[in-house]
Amino acid sequence: NNDTSIAPCIGKVGKFICIGLNYFDHAAETGMETPKEPIVFMKATSAICGPNDNIILPKHSKKSDWEVELGIIIGKEAKYISENDSYEYVAGYCVVNDLSEREFQLEHKGQWVKGKSCDSFGPIGPYILTKDEVSDFQNLNMYLDVNNERMQKGNTNQMIFKIEELVSYMSHCMTLYPGDICCTGTPPGVGENMKPPRFLKGGETVVLGIDKLGTQTHKVIKI
Repeated sequence: NNDTSIAPCIGKVGKFICIGLNYFDHAAETGMETPKEPIVFMKATSAICGPNDNIILPKHSKKSDWEVELGIIIGKEAKYISENDSYEYVAGYCVVNDLSEREFQLEHKGQWVKGKSCDSFGPIGPYILTKDEVSDFQNLNMYLDVNNERMQKGNTNQMIFKIEELVSYMSHCMTLYPGDICCTGTPPGVGENMKPPRFLKGGETVVLGIDKLGTQTHKVIKI
């Protein structure tokens, strides 16, 4: 039924944590150095929406961009945990689109959160697979299409910092609680790195997915 709306796959998210520049092939695409330790930033939880909800471009947006990412869902309280133990604290995985308004993020000074937290810029789902259902989480194919044109294509085996490293690292920065989400970086093909750059203008259909974790489909709306 096309009238059925799928809600975000997690309710009452406490923290929406993101990792920047975490794919070797994406770092090469940007021409930036490979990070020596994870780049951690936050996305407002008010950005969260369902996997098929409309993407609403913020007013005055000129450079809204897409980023397919693997999301980790934390399963139990984690504080100062080791990499060896970190897998115990993962509940499961889902698809995340870490949408970004690049002008707000990079040109308006200050922190990235301004370009990452616009309403509807955090679609999650359609569902969670528990960790025992995704044993090959470091070898999942991922893609993103805009108007049926393949923009992003990658695999989680290109992560610079693997999931065990990320969960441990974040737990040394802050206590992680059940339901917290971490999106783990994006593969090549974001709009800002194209020549010339390409951004969402309104009217597009964005489809993205990751092996086993399902797909998201969004209509892009300009207000």
